[in-house]
Amino acid sequence: MLPSISIIDDFLVDPWAARQQALALNYDPAMQHGNFPGRNSTEALSTSSIDQTVSRYLGTNVKGAVGTNHGYCRITGKADKGKSGVHIDPAFFSGILFLSKPEDCIAPSAGGTDFFRHKRTGFESIPRDAPSIQNAGYSDVNRLIEDVVNKDTNSPAKWERTMRVPIRFNRLLLFSPWQFHTAAGGFGKTDDDSRLVMLLFFDRA
Repeated sequence: MLPSISIIDDFLVDPWAARQQALALNYDPAMQHGNFPGRNSTEALSTSSIDQTVSRYLGTNVKGAVGTNHGYCRITGKADKGKSGVHIDPAFFSGILFLSKPEDCIAPSAGGTDFFRHKRTGFESIPRDAPSIQNAGYSDVNRLIEDVVNKDTNSPAKWERTMRVPIRFNRLLLFSPWQFHTAAGGFGKTDDDSRLVMLLFFDRA
């Protein structure tokens, strides 16, 4: 059984090189079309070694999920706001590799990743079995996602935070994408001191 959340510290052998590669990517403001806060890179970094390591850790072979931002990086400053909040991911498994500098990660405003419980349903994730979905009053999973996630994504009062995984340089956070989550607030004023992460969305190989 796969873990719902795993934290692996000191993940990369040379995280400073990965950070420099991430910062060297293009973050063209004109190419940003998602609901997320901040700017995504317009191209991905190589993830072959990461995919192999995560496969060994999970005990099942994974690869980058097609149609996702697997291997892309994101810079989020303090002033950046997104169009959506709590969400789920379209993947078999998700990951966030934190690449912000150590001194920026320990600032009081530094945000990691937050996980939530939906107050009305009591769910902390989308149920995967038909009886739970039907007991919640929905005929199928898509109707549940639409009424819970899409409808309440930007309504903080509808959610209770259950956990915050703190940001830490070279920390890899792996988690089930069906869990309700969102990035904690961005920080910094420049690319160098802002929240910098590599996005990872895995599918079965």
